[in-house]
Amino acid sequence: MPEDIQRLIQCQADFIVAQQLPSGAIPWYRGGITDPWDHVECAMALDLSAHVSEASLAYEWMKHTQNPDGSWYFSYQDDKPQDLTRDTNFSTYIATGMWLHHLTTRDLDFLRYMWPAVEKGIGFALGLQQPGGEILWGLSENDEVWPGAILTASSSTWLSIERGTRIARTLGLTKPDWDEACQRLAEAISEHPERFDRLGEDKSGHAMTWYYPVLVGLLKGKQAEERISEGWPDFIIDGWGCKCFADRQSVCVAETFELILALTRMGARDKARMVLDWVSQFRDS
Repeated sequence: MPEDIQRLIQCQADFIVAQQLPSGAIPWYRGGITDPWDHVECAMALDLSAHVSEASLAYEWMKHTQNPDGSWYFSYQDDKPQDLTRDTNFSTYIATGMWLHHLTTRDLDFLRYMWPAVEKGIGFALGLQQPGGEILWGLSENDEVWPGAILTASSSTWLSIERGTRIARTLGLTKPDWDEACQRLAEAISEHPERFDRLGEDKSGHAMTWYYPVLVGLLKGKQAEERISEGWPDFIIDGWGCKCFADRQSVCVAETFELILALTRMGARDKARMVLDWVSQFRDS
């Protein structure tokens, strides 16, 4: 790995560690909220930068804050629930994180220890899967069901369930219902886009809707290349990065880095490095 990238990774990891609370929670920034999805995203970054103990502490926090139904609240402030919405994507993402944690540590004991949280988290989401395969977004604090499914969140949820099945197999378990649910969700995303974003929350102008099916591996090969090429003029500002929304002339760092991952996954490594070079100019000292 080039030295400049090594330095960048370690510096970013040090920044994440500096924000982590003693409980293991990783807020958006010092004094900010912690949401379970971004928290797991940071834990994955810590594992990939050899901060294994800090990553393990982050997953311990997830285990201790999980609700009895397998969900997590949408956000926490100083370890106390703030927004009591429960999101199916948030509940499953622990599986994606724990699979990466296992790949980097090969710690089977910790994987077994975290398995109940993974199992309950996926169980919460599958409780909201519909006959057409789509999974509804979540529940309100009053247990009211949000009656729609969102393509981006569903793509992430598909990835997490698939990773959950890998964890189960590693632990010598079988989850045929998860395999079936994963297949039904994949078919809904790939073949029935009309089942998503139907309630006025159309995200077609959002970059994540563009690249997420490629990022998680639902679209591969020529399909992936065609999707990225089609959206490139709408979402890319040359020399800068990826926009959040097609109709805004500003780029977003998080979306740009996710696009870099999607490009790498589809084999477009030169283009990924080009976009990385673009966005690196905006990094604060």
